[in-house]
Amino acid sequence: MGAEPVRIVDVETLHCHAGWRNYHFCKITTDEGIVGWSEFDEGFGSPGVSTVIQALTPRLVGRSVFDHEPIYIDLLYATRPAAGSVVGQGIGAIENALLDAKAKAMQVPVAALLGGRIRDRVPVYWSHCGTWRIAYGRYVGNTVTDLAGVKALGEEVRDRGFSALKTNLFLDIDGALLPWAPGFGITGGPELNADRPMLDGVHKVLSAFREGAGDDVGLLLDLNFNMKTAGVLELLRHLDDIDLFWLEYDNDSPEALRLIRDRADTQVASLETKIGLPAFVPYFNQQSVDVAIIDTVWNGTWQSMKIAAMAAAHEIQVAPHNFYGHLCTMMVAQFAAAVPHLRIMETDIDRIALDDELFTVTPTIENGELVVTDTPGWGCEPIEEVILAHPPKRGPGFLVSRGQ
Repeated sequence: MGAEPVRIVDVETLHCHAGWRNYHFCKITTDEGIVGWSEFDEGFGSPGVSTVIQALTPRLVGRSVFDHEPIYIDLLYATRPAAGSVVGQGIGAIENALLDAKAKAMQVPVAALLGGRIRDRVPVYWSHCGTWRIAYGRYVGNTVTDLAGVKALGEEVRDRGFSALKTNLFLDIDGALLPWAPGFGITGGPELNADRPMLDGVHKVLSAFREGAGDDVGLLLDLNFNMKTAGVLELLRHLDDIDLFWLEYDNDSPEALRLIRDRADTQVASLETKIGLPAFVPYFNQQSVDVAIIDTVWNGTWQSMKIAAMAAAHEIQVAPHNFYGHLCTMMVAQFAAAVPHLRIMETDIDRIALDDELFTVTPTIENGELVVTDTPGWGCEPIEEVILAHPPKRGPGFLVSRGQ
């Protein structure tokens, strides 16, 4: 490789259509011909990440991919008046692509840069279990339309060897499965009240999952931002016979989350939407969560290790947020392999057919565990010819209006 640093000559963003959403990638090309990749997202409330990356590119060209921490600090300071949000996600995408390029230059997997691999297999849970089949069955297949389908899906999770599944707020109302997501402006109003039909409907869905999956499969329930604190406590009372693995809930008040944790009979997981170590500190100081969910795609994997270290100092376990493409899953796996206090890793199992065509590697999952690769970098890349063959489209992702 020679004594000279591996320097950045170009930074690009690439995008393709992936069924009900788009996939987004950052590509960093070096003077040595090494290419660093990362996957990011612009559909989960994050329009404009590509614009951030493009605006920051002039500060990257000519610099060494080995200097990802000085680059991160430079970009952070340059954007300090608007730190976090899509700006932070853009910097995170750049950092992740730099880590891929650096690891490839050193001929090691990214986990080696993070201190070394602790585990060769990472326990994963089946995320958005039922959610994608109910809402996007025409894209992922195996559409679920009723409680019998939910029960059968629980049986499938058990039979395929997964130790846990996570679902979102879907209700059984008069035999029909309906989404409940007022916090995302999809259904319902801004009051975010937990009324009786909603409470009963969620209980029916979780009961069907429990009946199908059995007692040995953990049930995780993700509330997102769809309730206020009082409603969460009311829902917990309503679900006291379900025995949840954890309750996942997003709330911008560390004190409110601490109140919920104090009263819950299950573990509380949160913080997947936080960006930057300072955003996590108030929650750690308040002991607001049992499990800190860290989005390494948003924060950058190097920065995520810092957040994880702070969590460890507060006796809090971590779990990565991951509901993107195969590249993201392989990126997150390197973090999960290296972080000591891992609870479990999130992974979407229901996929569109394009996923296996678009990436050089399909993650290997055996008996509910992801096998960690030794391949340099992330161990996975998108295939540019396939990206170009599927140009991005508007919708039907998260940012489409109610009427579309």
